[in-house]
Amino acid sequence: MVAVGENDTKLWGLTAGERLERIVRARGLEEAPVIAHLGYVWDPAWLVHVAGRPGAIVTLGGVPVLAHVEGEAERERIIAAMRENRPITEGLAWEESGGLLNDELRKRERPFMDRLAQDTVRSLERASYFGAYKGVTDILTKYLWPEWALVLTRLAARIGMTPNQVTLIGAILCVAATFAFYHGHYWSGLAMGLVFMVLDTVDGKLARCTITSSWWGNVFDHGIDLVHPPFWWWAWGMGLIPYGLPLEPAVFWGVMAVIVGGYVVQRLIEGAFIGLFGMHIHVWRPFDSRFRLVTARRNPNMVILLAFLIAGRPDWGLIAVAAWTLLSLLVHLVRLLQAMAEKARGREVTSWLG
Repeated sequence: MVAVGENDTKLWGLTAGERLERIVRARGLEEAPVIAHLGYVWDPAWLVHVAGRPGAIVTLGGVPVLAHVEGEAERERIIAAMRENRPITEGLAWEESGGLLNDELRKRERPFMDRLAQDTVRSLERASYFGAYKGVTDILTKYLWPEWALVLTRLAARIGMTPNQVTLIGAILCVAATFAFYHGHYWSGLAMGLVFMVLDTVDGKLARCTITSSWWGNVFDHGIDLVHPPFWWWAWGMGLIPYGLPLEPAVFWGVMAVIVGGYVVQRLIEGAFIGLFGMHIHVWRPFDSRFRLVTARRNPNMVILLAFLIAGRPDWGLIAVAAWTLLSLLVHLVRLLQAMAEKARGREVTSWLG
């Protein structure tokens, strides 16, 4: 890997050289015969794209930004063009490029690329931040959190916080919200839960934007995401006693069985879909992506609970979550069976986003 030029301007607290070094190390491309222009920054997907294609060149305004070259003469020619910021006639122009499929984020996109200078930092930070968003997620994460989380992500990067530190703060708030729900303090619990849910977006975006994703960070973050929701629903139900609207024991345990059991089975269905078809169930057809916005996961369930709390009936809210969980489970089961039927007929099951 060869870097050409110098650039002290920082994006997310990193110079272009520092950012390149982290991307190369994270992707294991130290020995890749790729040349990178440090006057520019780009989504890591571009480096992976170029590294896997000998002879590939990506340009911006005609100037080569990334190039996979092996011959010495070609190598010197591209390096000279980069140093002189001189346009060349060949290569894939970023401006005219189509989308690249991002399997991790479950979407097809044209990853960002631009000149790195003081006047482009904010726009580049915004582009890299929104480029880290999943194409298919819940309605709050997609439409409500982004701008809040962008401010907090920038702040965290400026003061040198790590993604794991953000996750830890979120975990503490998650536990505190559980205790608040248990004691019937629903409004304070929701306030802490709201901050936790926003931080749950911030830690992942901070990791991707600062190129600091790690195995432990993923386990820490996703482990909390996977484990805590049933505890929240149980604590909400227990909190109905001090709140003054307790459910009958048979109703309470029936509701818990549906919510927790449905949550587990729905996750198993999603895992089975990935195992059978190599993709998430939510990216199969447009319906599946739209249903992911509201399916019975933590964030949509919290909207249901909030709505009934405003109406003064947190007990009905828990029952409504159980009903929505059961309906969501049935939808996922039907979609899995339909996909299996498609495959049995010899039809390929592929993502509409691909």
